[in-house]
Amino acid sequence: PSGLLAHLNDAQRAAACHGMEPLLIIAGAGTGKTTTLVYRVAQQIAQGVPAERILLLSFTRRAAFQMIQRVAAVLSDADAAPNVWGGTFHGVATRLLRQYGPAIGVHPRFTIYDQGDAEDLMGALCRELDLDTKDKTFPKKRACLAIHSYGVNAEVPLDDVLVAQHPQFERHAAALQRLFAAYTQRKAELHVFDYDDLLRKWCDLLDHEQVGPKIRGRFELVLVDEYQDTNRLQARLLGGLRPDGRGLTVVGDDAQSIYSFRAATVRNILDFPRQFPGAQIIKLEQNYRSTQPILTTTNGVIAQAAERYEKELWSSRTAGPPPQLVTCEDEFEQVEFVTNRILEHQRQGIPLAQQAVLFRASHHSIQLEGQLARLGIEFVKYGGLKFVEAAHVKDLLSLLRLAENPRDTVSGARALCLLPGIGPKKAQDLLRELAAADGQFDVWRDAKAPAKSKEIWPEFVRLMSWLGQRGAGEDLGEQVRRASKFYEPLLEQAYDNPAQRLADLEELNQLAAHAPDRATLLADLTVDPPAARGELRGGPDRDQTLTLSTLHSAKGLEWRVVYVLHASDGKIPLERASFDFDQLEEERRIFYVALTRAADWLYVCYPRHEAAAYGYTSRSGWGGDMFESCRLTRFITKAVKASFQCQNAATFQPP
Repeated sequence: PSGLLAHLNDAQRAAACHGMEPLLIIAGAGTGKTTTLVYRVAQQIAQGVPAERILLLSFTRRAAFQMIQRVAAVLSDADAAPNVWGGTFHGVATRLLRQYGPAIGVHPRFTIYDQGDAEDLMGALCRELDLDTKDKTFPKKRACLAIHSYGVNAEVPLDDVLVAQHPQFERHAAALQRLFAAYTQRKAELHVFDYDDLLRKWCDLLDHEQVGPKIRGRFELVLVDEYQDTNRLQARLLGGLRPDGRGLTVVGDDAQSIYSFRAATVRNILDFPRQFPGAQIIKLEQNYRSTQPILTTTNGVIAQAAERYEKELWSSRTAGPPPQLVTCEDEFEQVEFVTNRILEHQRQGIPLAQQAVLFRASHHSIQLEGQLARLGIEFVKYGGLKFVEAAHVKDLLSLLRLAENPRDTVSGARALCLLPGIGPKKAQDLLRELAAADGQFDVWRDAKAPAKSKEIWPEFVRLMSWLGQRGAGEDLGEQVRRASKFYEPLLEQAYDNPAQRLADLEELNQLAAHAPDRATLLADLTVDPPAARGELRGGPDRDQTLTLSTLHSAKGLEWRVVYVLHASDGKIPLERASFDFDQLEEERRIFYVALTRAADWLYVCYPRHEAAAYGYTSRSGWGGDMFESCRLTRFITKAVKASFQCQNAATFQPP
């Protein structure tokens, strides 16, 4: 319909109306990329493309779901959009593997390991192969998994990963090759996948002579959000899905490519026109978030990048206070200044929920957190442990995972070790009995339980037998309730703060109410978990909650007032990045992402002196060797500095 695109700007409208040739949308921060994607999908449906032939890939399932809801709203037709295939790369891979996996030998009841589970399996194999006992310099299980995962996603051999990322482990290359071969074999035996397997197996489906054409034929339009965050494996996957690029639209911003530590590469978006010749490039440059004074500063910061798609963000909001570059004597004055400004903005009518404090590394906010607690200011911090990574949540899920896949020895060992008196060795013996009985939990009725778990053992066996007999979607809510009821007394004995932890289990009950079956629930919680505790419960009064966040976790978000801490070399950029050209370029992009989160007010704080080591809580060390001088971040050049209003914290005057 002609009125469908009426309120889009010219660049957004051109992207929404584009035909089927490959399309790259360079969407600057705050330029309405989600709106553009939504209207591109709506326009194609309005022109007759069936919704079920559209695939929308994003980096969170929630983002895809919200976009599909918005498509339905744009079309004023609630039935028009729900059939769009929307989700994360890993979520869509899981869905396709459930449907087509048997053709490439995938067991229909496979389960998915999250990072913690995969690390545990890696650790168990290290012990089996006697790799980490003889030499204390051998990488720990987390480092082993990181090395393996980076190689898979970046599609580079182990030797290259070690040289570029972990040179301290180069001498262990042969042992790591053995470990990774065993890891791959063991996962196949257990019918489990880690995150990376999902993408590799999707590529295998696309390479299959019969299945590949079927999957390619399902989709007429493929849209990818946040393309700057994709890795080489994902780029190869898209090439297999749309070999000639026809019907492929990718949206992203090379200036916000900040996840190289996960093997994401800015090369994917920079090289898109070479991968898909004839691709059209459309730039979105009108910013709907920030004032022009803020954009003048952010444009100046990113203009220093060595290689980029040139764009100049602009806003119709021409007025507004200039960004503030605030020099503080030390970290304590920085904390004092920031808390004073937070409270002052709150008094002026900007709620805490519309303010955020950003920092490069999680520990950079320690002193601020102490001050906020003393003042009774509620805050939530992002960049730490995710909800499903919490020990008690993983405990409960281990019961469901074992019921879903009795071969899953990692989940099985965790579930059994919840019981008093059962350790890793006894757990492995019991799991061998279970495997010999082909996963029939009744075999444990006759097992000799340790004296400490004598009373709870029959109850545990009854629970697992009942869970093991449930069909795919049968009584899912009741399954979670029964598992929770069994686990609650164990939780209360094992952990502090049980009330908060029990509330987390209730959140799992809510999630179960919306899942079609157990396999889907477990896959979704692993592949696309809730971002933080309380995400479903609502938590404290959101208007009265300040956000603290690492720069990485702030990506995609916005606030009226943003404070950036520690804008000094060594913190921004991190010292270790200063000697590597590519890392230094990424640090510049990370800083740019932080600045572009601000809508109305931007404060960049620079302490002239900082503690030589973290942990000081007062100025008592001043005058000795405990403090060191700092230099303003190199990303604020003389030209960029001219766009700031420069002030000292002690004499600060609000503009």
